[in-house]
Amino acid sequence: MPREKPALQRSQKAPITPRRRWLLATAAAVGLAALGLGLYAVIEPAFQTRIVITTGADNGIYRGFADRYAPILKRDGVTLDIRSSSGSVENYERLKDPASEYQVGFIQSGTTEPQETDHLQTIAAVSYEPIWVFYRGAGTVNRLAQLRGKRIGVGVPGSGLLQVSRTLLGYSGVTPENTQFFEMDAQKASRCLEDGCLDAAFFIGRPDAPTQRALLTSDLKLMSFAQADALVQKFPSLSKVTFPRASTSIVDDLPQADVTLLAATALLVAKDTLHPALVYLLLDAARTAHSGEDYFTPLGAFPNLKTDEFPVASESERYFRSGRPFLQRYLPFWLASFIERRLLILLPFMAVLIGVLQALPRMLESRVKNRFVVWYRELKSLEDEIWRTAKPSTDQLAQWRSEIENIDAQASQIRVPKRYLHDVYALKQAISVVRRRISIAASSADE
Repeated sequence: MPREKPALQRSQKAPITPRRRWLLATAAAVGLAALGLGLYAVIEPAFQTRIVITTGADNGIYRGFADRYAPILKRDGVTLDIRSSSGSVENYERLKDPASEYQVGFIQSGTTEPQETDHLQTIAAVSYEPIWVFYRGAGTVNRLAQLRGKRIGVGVPGSGLLQVSRTLLGYSGVTPENTQFFEMDAQKASRCLEDGCLDAAFFIGRPDAPTQRALLTSDLKLMSFAQADALVQKFPSLSKVTFPRASTSIVDDLPQADVTLLAATALLVAKDTLHPALVYLLLDAARTAHSGEDYFTPLGAFPNLKTDEFPVASESERYFRSGRPFLQRYLPFWLASFIERRLLILLPFMAVLIGVLQALPRMLESRVKNRFVVWYRELKSLEDEIWRTAKPSTDQLAQWRSEIENIDAQASQIRVPKRYLHDVYALKQAISVVRRRISIAASSADE
């Protein structure tokens, strides 16, 4: 009796080699690693909870701004880490350094020469910074050229005031060659004016700041810029503003006339890597802190985007056009930020997931059908051999019968969902057809 051959002996594939098995395992490992990285990207924290901001002197205008932002940001779970500096120029140097931890800062208009490689962006212009020139003496000073040959306080190194004051004085022909410049902070300059060791000094800040208020109520005189229009034309980063009569004291009528001042603009600037969700939070804080009416601007004048020193953040343009993004209006900040940040990741994942869910039934059906295709292939190969053999030998007939019985036995063990049972019985019918063909071939061999 011939040796019985295993089922699928006609169409079975070669066994997997160790090399192929290793390649398959490697591919599976790489796929799992990629999936793990994708999941990590989805579930990692959606936003930073700390912003490092560089401001200015501890008692200066920029520090005051940051102190007002901090509690507003805290409501949304973001901590504002406030770092003091010498002023605008140092803030710019800190922010343009890609390796620094500083993310946001205040920069005074006209004090820097931005480059494309700085990768900085304006979040908003937040306030005017009026420039005050107080002086001693009996006469009236309304032109900077009148300060030639005097002792002048011009600000501290690293501050925007130092650069602006020297530039304005330079336009008027007042230079270190013909005048004594003293680099000192506001408090020291104020004391020196009172004591007589300075003839004039530049200051910058709001009129309600302690230093300005003390100067405005002192016996010192405040310069009104008679040439303000011409100076603004030469120095477009500055604006002409008016400090109204009696703004300091209505009772004492101080000052006793409108005073024309020049004002820089305080810019809230950030690295362009700052997350968009944090930009929107900072804009909300700036609007809350700066939208009020003051001596120089009407209600709602600040914050604004009236600046071209740095590129304006795209989020700022959208904010001033239509407000906060839709999700941030109706969801807690952390949730809205998470969804917005992950949207570009989640959408492709969702598309793939929907595609997989749609393909699963077809994949299952194809897998079930493939089980039958294998056996139909065996049957076809066996039937073809029967048709090709006109006079089969006894051994061939025995081999065919063994194969058809093996196929029949294997077909009976196929486990499929009930809706595919008709395919099982269709296969059994095909087996019966081939079995009859073997019987006919055996009858022919006996004749």
